[in-house]
Amino acid sequence: MKQIFMMLFLMLSIFAGGQNSEAQLLDSIHLTALEPGKVHRFWLQIGEDEFNNPIKVPVLVAKGAHEGQTLGLTAAIHGNEVNGIAIIHNLFHTMDISKLKGTVLAIPGLNPQGISRQQREFMDGQDLNRIFPGKAKGNRSEQMAHQISQKIIPLFDYHVDLHTASFGRINTLYGRGDMDDKTLAQMLRSLQPDIIVSNKGNPSFGSSKAMTMRAFAISKGVHSITMEYGNPQVFQNEMIERGSKGLIDLLISLKFLNGETSEEKRPIVCSKSYWLFTDKGGWLEVLVDLNQELSEGQDIAILRNAFGEVLETYKSPEAGIVIGKSTNPVNLNGGRIIHLGIVKK
Repeated sequence: MKQIFMMLFLMLSIFAGGQNSEAQLLDSIHLTALEPGKVHRFWLQIGEDEFNNPIKVPVLVAKGAHEGQTLGLTAAIHGNEVNGIAIIHNLFHTMDISKLKGTVLAIPGLNPQGISRQQREFMDGQDLNRIFPGKAKGNRSEQMAHQISQKIIPLFDYHVDLHTASFGRINTLYGRGDMDDKTLAQMLRSLQPDIIVSNKGNPSFGSSKAMTMRAFAISKGVHSITMEYGNPQVFQNEMIERGSKGLIDLLISLKFLNGETSEEKRPIVCSKSYWLFTDKGGWLEVLVDLNQELSEGQDIAILRNAFGEVLETYKSPEAGIVIGKSTNPVNLNGGRIIHLGIVKK
């Protein structure tokens, strides 16, 4: 009875509402109930706050005039990584819905508690992107991840998770996914990043059962990749423009739209990547730039003590390319220096 009521409520709210009407609050998403050839906007409840008010995320659904598969877009599972929100907004302003085959379902703001606090983590300090699939009766973050894993991820056939660097560092425009998987490789290349890091997306973090959202999506048969678009807590026009254009190219590549993709950029493909860290505390000066290709033994950073004396000059342990780097000069031992990509041979 509850499911029937929710279905009727969804249909009434969608069919009665125009573009400028107030977005409705729903408990679940039923794509088959949505009118084709339109963009639908609503809130999805994925928890409750301390006053029994709904914790909700915004949902944009472009339902094509023709049936097809579903591309899912998620942004800001880390609350200070907001370029992806603007990329999604820009996509929905430029996409021609009348020519769309299938559905684009986007969540421009997946961690509302982190966004409102301008922090990476959920409200309890846990990283939502490290605890999937969560737990129905777990702690606050685990229940939030569980809601996402149950209410959102199963709706996708394809998935792009939009990120940026976090506080104290900056990123190139790069993607992560398994380049040995033909579909994922096609998706990554279509988005035209500067760099692609090939990995399978299935690391565990402190638990054999803990996964990233991407890894969880892949485990459920979803073709899922991660894209990194620049820097935290800012809207960067270049990243937003490149990101939304890349998503249009992805829709064309996956046959959601007809047309020609833009001239293909040839990204540098890395077989692996890792961060380099300081082994002392002090004031850090990073000497290299994003996208810079490095040789083995090249100076990458200088660490000074409180009196300005050089404590350490850090060097690249092998040839590679700078994917990301620290912008924070204040470092304890174990501070990040650069994210080094090793070019695939």
